[in-house]
Amino acid sequence: MSERSPLVRGMRDLYADELARIRFVEEVFGNTLESYGYEIIRLPVIERTALFSRGIGEATDAVSKEMFTFDEESDPVSLRPEGTASCVRAVIDANLYRGGQPKLWYSGSMFRHERPQRGRYREFFQVGAEAFGFDGPDVDVELIRVVQDVWDQLGLANEITLEINTLGNAASRQKHREGLVAYLTPYKDELDEDSQRRLDLNPLRILDSKSGQTQRLIEHAPEISDYLDDESRRHFDEFQERLACQGVDATVNSRLVRGLDYYTHGVFEWNTERLGAQKQVGGGGRYDGLCELLGGAPCPATGFAIGVDRVALLQQDRGIEAPISTPDVYVLALSDDEEGFALDVAMQLRRQTKLRVRMHQGGGKVKARMRAADRSGASVALIIGAHEAASNQVSLKWLRTVQDQVAVPVTELTATLLNSN
Repeated sequence: MSERSPLVRGMRDLYADELARIRFVEEVFGNTLESYGYEIIRLPVIERTALFSRGIGEATDAVSKEMFTFDEESDPVSLRPEGTASCVRAVIDANLYRGGQPKLWYSGSMFRHERPQRGRYREFFQVGAEAFGFDGPDVDVELIRVVQDVWDQLGLANEITLEINTLGNAASRQKHREGLVAYLTPYKDELDEDSQRRLDLNPLRILDSKSGQTQRLIEHAPEISDYLDDESRRHFDEFQERLACQGVDATVNSRLVRGLDYYTHGVFEWNTERLGAQKQVGGGGRYDGLCELLGGAPCPATGFAIGVDRVALLQQDRGIEAPISTPDVYVLALSDDEEGFALDVAMQLRRQTKLRVRMHQGGGKVKARMRAADRSGASVALIIGAHEAASNQVSLKWLRTVQDQVAVPVTELTATLLNSN
């Protein structure tokens, strides 16, 4: 026997039930975003590593520790760890914001070399949306409203909370950074190992530290609100006022900084208490300088990304079932002699309707064929024996409700099935 090749650590196979939950979450987000006027875009899974090191920041965990990177003839490429930088590159490449204000959404796999655990995988799925060319916080609030609408549709509105903060403009953020470094430097030896490394490279991330000792040290650290200029304060005030007008409940968390370097002004995160350590299910914010940083013309922009796996897991924990793709109709011939006629019937239904039609295969006795029809999950079986084939009709047997089995001419079959649903 050949040696088995085990699954790569942090990767997984997705079977019908789990995949149904993931696809359902993606579908609800996609439909809702498109109802708000956002257009879909497909982004490549592999990009030049420089895109992420420049756009996300070399000192971020996503770039410095978590990317899957490959040396492609001295031009390194990486599996994408997130979607915003790729979307900005695509907008720049196609000049989409020249005279326009594109609103785009995407979904797909992202990759990070993290320690796998429940709700955190090395290949994971995100839905994201980005809006370009809008200065004010009205579009930030629209994006949050989109997500809140999705939580309502998924039955999760009471399980997820929203936190917001501001990082101010670039000048305010830099002053906060300098103040934080000045405050923490005397305590450097008391910080946890990651925070010591971040003190010089990415000090704002120290505010996210999970170390109890570090959290005690930063209790009295300077906050961004101490450094905001008038323009940044106005932006954040309007952001909060518009959220309130939309009826969106949000808590200001002065320690919320997000993990990526490109954020400015308003930032936000959605959290739940039902998934243990993996409490964050999504987040986003404004990144007004990223287009210019990546070689494009200056363009204000904002967006969000949602961890689809965690939302699907949350639905599962809440006992909320996603629709599984099972056939609507199971077509079976009672013997091999009628299989040609049965196949014609199945093809007719597929051409004339959107019903999911499964054809029996594998032969077997009549009882075995009927058991296969029942196990398929279909609501109705179309039974075709010698009499049905000779008279150009089928027998309908309802598998999930108590109804009499009836014979229907093939010419009336489509109408009969559609009227029964």
